[in-house]
Amino acid sequence: MSGKGTSSRAYDMIMKLLLVGDSGVGKSCLLLRFVEDKFNPSFITTIGIDFKIRTIESKGKRIKLQVWDTAGQERFRTITTAYYRGAMGIVLIYDVTDSRSFENVENWFQTVTQHANEDAQIFLVGNKCDDEVNRQVSKAQGQELAAKLNVPFLEASAKSNENVDSIFYELASIIQEKHVEENIGGVGGASGAGGIDVSQNNSGAKNNCCYRSLFVLLYLLDYILP
Repeated sequence: MSGKGTSSRAYDMIMKLLLVGDSGVGKSCLLLRFVEDKFNPSFITTIGIDFKIRTIESKGKRIKLQVWDTAGQERFRTITTAYYRGAMGIVLIYDVTDSRSFENVENWFQTVTQHANEDAQIFLVGNKCDDEVNRQVSKAQGQELAAKLNVPFLEASAKSNENVDSIFYELASIIQEKHVEENIGGVGGASGAGGIDVSQNNSGAKNNCCYRSLFVLLYLLDYILP
């Protein structure tokens, strides 16, 4: 993961990405695989919000991806929707071994379009594609739904590491292409929906971290206390 911000500028821009979808579809496992190249099959359900950071290179730019992992349970919906604001990319995830999570994709899509920036890029992902024995949703069904929603699509597996990097690299590339005319990577350039200017990184990251800690604490207390 990238180090602290310095005057030498270790990256050219920040992109805030969100992972959304039903509880248990593997959002946290995909994030852990992408950032730390680890897989934990007994991952604890996310309470509220968490995020991890990885810096990648795309189209000649070093991009700091700030990837937010959101809880899928309905009880956390209020806190997670607050984090749609400012997100440049939304990874909408379902579990190919759970048809109900696939059926809920369109509900999630409506939530995203309601709360996210108008130009936020949505990316549909069918996770756990390594488990063919228990598959309930075909790849063709995923492709058909992606075409209906007019979003890019990939099947992936956090367990086997299939297409995990591709999700985030392709999403970052699409965001760059959508906003290339805004010159978002230039020194002193606009910090619109296509990326955050590096001059804002330190304060923004600190604020995000503080908000995350506060929200997680509040919802942890709510989760534990009757």
